[in-house]
Amino acid sequence: MSGKGNPGVGGGGTGDLYLEIHFKPDPHYRVDGTDVYASLPVTPWEAALGAVIEAPTPSGTVKLTIPPNSQAGRKLRLKGRGIPADEPGDLYMELAVVLPSADTRKAQQLYETMAKELNFNPRK
Repeated sequence: MSGKGNPGVGGGGTGDLYLEIHFKPDPHYRVDGTDVYASLPVTPWEAALGAVIEAPTPSGTVKLTIPPNSQAGRKLRLKGRGIPADEPGDLYMELAVVLPSADTRKAQQLYETMAKELNFNPRK
């Protein structure tokens, strides 16, 4: 900050003030330069079919469109919503597909139906 420092020695002009900013780690956000990253939990059907969902951000809730056929790890960019700067950073919401537990007979049957009906092997 130009001219906001201490007075110079022997009557010299006021110096500049330099600020060094550190961020405390946050369990929800990761900062890389001026970009911010967050994990966004989505259901398998939101990822597969696409959806419009509400997502929390540091500046409030926003509506995000999840494109159909999205995979875990896909990053959705919110331009200019990262760290403020001369060129503001972006906020990236990284999709985390969360599976419902199979803790009821109905849920188990649904998973069994998918196993039979979908020809899917994620290791191929």
